[in-house]
Amino acid sequence: MLLRERYATGDNIVDAFTDQLFKGNSAAVIITEHWLTDELMQSIASENNLSETAFLVLDSAADTYEIRWFSPLTEIAFCGHATLASAFVLFKNHPDLKTIHFSAKAIGIMTVVQTDAGKIQMDFPNTKPALYDDIPENLLAGLSIAPAEVYQNSQAYFVIYNAESDVLNVTRDNDKLKQLAPLDVVVTCQSQSDAYSHYDFISRYFWPANGGDEDPVTGSIHTGLAPLWADLLGKNELVAYQASKRGGVVYCEVASDRVLISGNAVQYLTGFITLEE
Repeated sequence: MLLRERYATGDNIVDAFTDQLFKGNSAAVIITEHWLTDELMQSIASENNLSETAFLVLDSAADTYEIRWFSPLTEIAFCGHATLASAFVLFKNHPDLKTIHFSAKAIGIMTVVQTDAGKIQMDFPNTKPALYDDIPENLLAGLSIAPAEVYQNSQAYFVIYNAESDVLNVTRDNDKLKQLAPLDVVVTCQSQSDAYSHYDFISRYFWPANGGDEDPVTGSIHTGLAPLWADLLGKNELVAYQASKRGGVVYCEVASDRVLISGNAVQYLTGFITLEE
């Protein structure tokens, strides 16, 4: 989305972490010369009703785009798929651009490049979770299948299952999971079946406290999932599948205190939002 005049703003909606329309995770991208008010950004994000709406303002002196992310419910500290969508729009609008620098309060400077294979690669902090023994009652009550292990970082509880079918079939009580706020819940397992043989691990992400029911594909959580599975599997380059209804593929590389997250994206919509005076 690009602010063109006082009451109209250009609208880009991009499906991220996929090379097919109607798959992956949709994000709206709004690029403005100056920041809109927090209230207006939240209203636009709520009206869009996508997992996230990203707002960008160029700091020309630093050659950096400041970025903020809003779910339909609240501002989010870190969102990978909407960062990918934002980079996709900028690369598309500026074909000679090879590298983008984003700046976010909770993350710092993020570097994004287009790879020779055409994927968009994002350089994020490593947010590896730690084993968590004191499992909250609302986490146990909120999932229909008991965890094998639980880890935690600043974003979510990481529920490890031993069976792929547990990740695919687990049901949840959103009212119970909301009580875990501000943390969300990701369930994950090593890939086991022929259907997921191209991937190292699968996951699903539940965030009733911060955005909605189940997020289709979550780039930020893979900055924790990738280093966790890198240790468990003994490899630093991994391919992950988020097994939501839409589904999406996330390419991960763990490099010390950084995690490189890559994926594809496709444009769904270009248009305008009209705002009344």
